[in-house]
Amino acid sequence: MLQTTNEMMEGEGPTARQKDVLDAVLRLLVEEGDRLTMTAVARRASCSKETLYKWFGDRDGLLTATVQWQASKVRVPPVDRQGLDLASLAASLERFASDWLRVISSDTSIALNRVAVVHAGSDKRDLGAIVLERGRFALGRRLKPVLEAGSEAGLLEFDDAETAFRTFFGLVARDVQIRLLLGDRLELTDAEIDGDAARATQQFLALHGAKTGPAAP
Repeated sequence: MLQTTNEMMEGEGPTARQKDVLDAVLRLLVEEGDRLTMTAVARRASCSKETLYKWFGDRDGLLTATVQWQASKVRVPPVDRQGLDLASLAASLERFASDWLRVISSDTSIALNRVAVVHAGSDKRDLGAIVLERGRFALGRRLKPVLEAGSEAGLLEFDDAETAFRTFFGLVARDVQIRLLLGDRLELTDAEIDGDAARATQQFLALHGAKTGPAAP
């Protein structure tokens, strides 16, 4: 049985063949921007339009699956709520941060986000809404349980998980994404990304780490 878009992304994920299609969409977005069509995707991915419609429903469904496929590359390692310590919490946050920086600095994500911004400022708001819901908001839903686990373990202190997530997101992103979207030729090496991820994590822990012991204010 063929998967629907939601089943594909929320269940076992896309098949290898479906990943090829989604990667073809990303390449076409880099090359053609908003001029993407189902015909062009079928041609680039060497499959029929009928197959695309069965898998993704329509162009919006295809774009939704593509955004989810990009967001899925940002991993949120599971944490053991019972035995969570500061080292494992920091490692989970660093992995999320480094993955996210790698994704947003890729040519495909830059192209996708540029098209989404254009949509958001026009009558065609579909892709902008998709990127917001399946990208930023979905990542928040995935990481906030980790932050809440840190709070339950007495490692983090915050009043609201959403506010804490936004703080961490800002520390990770800084001005990187806006510079890339505006055409800055910012090239981040793997070492720089890992360093930025570690730095953002330490800054977040300095802000929200639980204060214990006699020296606590």
